[in-house]
Amino acid sequence: MVPTRRLRCSAVAVSLALAVAGCSDDGVEPEPLVRAQQLCGGTAISPAVAKSLQAIMGVDQFEASDDDYTIPRAVEDLRLTGRTDGAGNEDICRIYTPLQAKTEPLRIRWWLMDRTANKDENVAPQFTKLSMGDLSGTSPDAAFISFDCHDNNSPLTSVPYHMRVFVQTTGAPVEPEGDPKALEDAYAALAHSFALAMAKELRCTDDGGLEAQPSLTPV
Repeated sequence: MVPTRRLRCSAVAVSLALAVAGCSDDGVEPEPLVRAQQLCGGTAISPAVAKSLQAIMGVDQFEASDDDYTIPRAVEDLRLTGRTDGAGNEDICRIYTPLQAKTEPLRIRWWLMDRTANKDENVAPQFTKLSMGDLSGTSPDAAFISFDCHDNNSPLTSVPYHMRVFVQTTGAPVEPEGDPKALEDAYAALAHSFALAMAKELRCTDDGGLEAQPSLTPV
């Protein structure tokens, strides 16, 4: 599921027709703009986390999310993967700024780990380790949280499975603009918000061990 900015105007339309249709010069019609709390199905981003998203992307309005980008849809895909392969990854949501903002989109993904795999003990050097879930880390352009999901009522299995939620920019790594620590906190808060939303939708016991608020103090 990789949505693109939809082309809605004919390539042969004259400039007057483009103006009437409301399309830009390159034939791309601007998407409707929404607030952060309306993104990704409207259940993953609280007003507080919306401020973190604004700190990352520099705007407070965004292109409306594709209809497939919701927490329930992500959980449906994860459960299907768990029943068939036992491991895999897929998008939860992608977040786009308006065309004129020229900010790289954000990609939020889930990863379902093989249950027999050893859990990581350390984070990669570019991440600051945090005390959330089984393992978590953040940086000025990405963050992740891993947690176990125990749910005896799940259609997946009564055996707990291990998953990770990862948030990152889709652009090439660049020197971050702004306070690196503030960006680390913003990415961590966003990753926590989506991880908690996934855990709740999955009905993980004790929300997968995730607290209601993110822990941003480095380990």
